[in-house]
This record gives sequence, structure tokens and C-alpha cells, in this order.
Amino acid sequence: MVSFRFPFSIPPLPTGIISPATIACSVALTAGISAGISISQNSTSVQNTLNSFVYKKPCFGSLSLSEGDVAVKEEKSGVVFPGVVDGNKGLLGVGLRRKVLFGLKNIDVYAFGVYADESDIKNFLNEKYATLSTTELKNANVTQDLMESDVSVTVRLQIVYGKLSIRSVRNAFEDSVGTRLKKFGGSDNKELLHKFTSQFSDEYKIPRGSIINLSKEKGYVLRTTIDGKEVGSVQSQLLCRSILDLYIGDEPFDSKAKEDIDNKLVSAITE
Repeated sequence: MVSFRFPFSIPPLPTGIISPATIACSVALTAGISAGISISQNSTSVQNTLNSFVYKKPCFGSLSLSEGDVAVKEEKSGVVFPGVVDGNKGLLGVGLRRKVLFGLKNIDVYAFGVYADESDIKNFLNEKYATLSTTELKNANVTQDLMESDVSVTVRLQIVYGKLSIRSVRNAFEDSVGTRLKKFGGSDNKELLHKFTSQFSDEYKIPRGSIINLSKEKGYVLRTTIDGKEVGSVQSQLLCRSILDLYIGDEPFDSKAKEDIDNKLVSAITE
């Protein structure tokens, strides 16, 4: 038998003659208590049932991509990336670009970090994913959508290979970016490719530790800097997408980095 304790006491009935009115009041009181017990016992299950019909929209108001301004090390190269750059761009993930030299050995060319404007990302996630179910989120390609969006993103490259020349960088981008331009644009887009690669002129030296920033800004403007000096900009959504595809696309330079970025974005949605 289940016993119930109440936060109040029922006053004892007076001794002697009990009037019909007193009896009626006592019966009513007992019935009320019994009804209260029944409601209390079922209130939890009722509330749970109601909750199942209530959609709780995700809130990204306090979204933070980075752990404050905490630096993150790319383990294979040892390069350390700041948690935040340009004041408001949080670190999504880090990776390493490796290249086979003469078909014999892999060399570490540069480490990279991918950053995104936290305000842009918050708005992007709210608009694109706030109403999706968990199953729909699992099937969503967040990084693919990010590449096509107008979210401000910076890819920060830090040179690791000490013998790397600017000409080698230019040739490498002609190959990798040229392939993506054809993939997404349907043609060679040689003029667009030249606008980008010509920024890496022979006057620039890139010893070990040099930093190249490839920044996609509002309006799909790709701005390039070398060690803090702006070397050019190109307005092209196709070029911006092609650059980001190297790092967070279907065939990225570092698949582990791409996976980490995917997971971080999905976590930001589901938390």
C-alpha cells in the first residue's frame, strides 16, 4: 500500500454531536484530497506527453566556436594557431598540407587553420538549421553549405617546409585551384585563375614560419595577404568556393581536419 504525506494536517472532528453540515464538509475535504492525489500522480506523465508536442528551437545566441583566445597546436607540424584572429573569427580546426616529392617521400608543406566569423556563423546556423530534426541534421552537409554561403572565412597557412619558394606555391595553386574552378564552373576559367595566382609574384619570399591568409569576405571577395601585407583581392563566388574546397570540401588536403570541422559545426547546432 502506498502512503501519502501532506504538508498540512486535517483538524480532528469535534467530539459529541456531529452535525450533517460537518459531515458534508468532511466528505468534501476527503474527496478533494483524493482528487489532488490522483492529479499529482499523473501530472508528470501528462507534462511529458505535452512536452513531446512542443518544439524546442535551438538557440545559438551564446555560440562560441573557439575556447576563448586559446591557442591550438597542429600536432604533426608543431605549429600553434591562435584561437581567434581579426578580433572575431574563431578557430574551427587545424590541419596539414603534405606533398609527395619526386614520388619518393612526403614533405610537410604548410600547416593551416580555418577560421570563421562567429556572428556570421551564428546567423548562418540559425537560418539554415534551426528547424531541422536530428535525423535531418545527420544528413546535412554543413561544410558544403558553408562554402556556398556568404559567411566570412579565413584559411591561415603557415609555412613549414623551409625550402618552399613562392613560385612553388603559385604552381601548386594553379593546379589545385584550377582543378576546382573547372569542377564547379564547368570550364577552365583561366582568366580568373590567373587573377588569383598572379598575386604570388616572385618578389615575395616565404621562409619557414611565413603566414599566408586567404580570406573570404562579405560579397564573396577573396583577399590575400602574405605576412600581413595585402597582395591582392578578387571578387568571385566561384573562386571563394574553389579555395575553401581545398580544405573543407569532399577531397580535402587533410581529411582529419575536415572531419573535426564538420563535428564542431554540428556540435554547435545540436548543443
